[in-house]
Amino acid sequence: KALAESLMENGLDLVTNGTDNHLMLIKLNTKGLIGKGKEVQNALEEAGIYVNKNTIPYEPATPFNPSGLRVGTPAVTTRGFKESDMKVIGECIAKVVDKYEDKRVISAVRGEILELCNNYPLYPNFDVLR
Repeated sequence: KALAESLMENGLDLVTNGTDNHLMLIKLNTKGLIGKGKEVQNALEEAGIYVNKNTIPYEPATPFNPSGLRVGTPAVTTRGFKESDMKVIGECIAKVVDKYEDKRVISAVRGEILELCNNYPLYPNFDVLR
């Protein structure tokens, strides 16, 4: 719920205006990004955020390049991310959606995401050099 709230506070529309579980569907068409799901997905991936392009209700584009993004939280909650971290992730997603063609924005967001991930290592008690 914290991620959904952050996404909406940062100007992104969700199909359900929130969430009751770990999944959200962002509508890109309200940002004028009809059929840009694949491009925005790729930009977010460059920034270290993994989502899936997805069709939205009454899709104005094709299923191959839809106008939505599906976002889920299992990977970050498994790592131990907290509600305050979800706020940052929502802000980062919104920055990339708004400037998905701007490599400087993508790079800056990647730095924020890497810093956040460093706070929650995948294997916190595992020394890879042993």
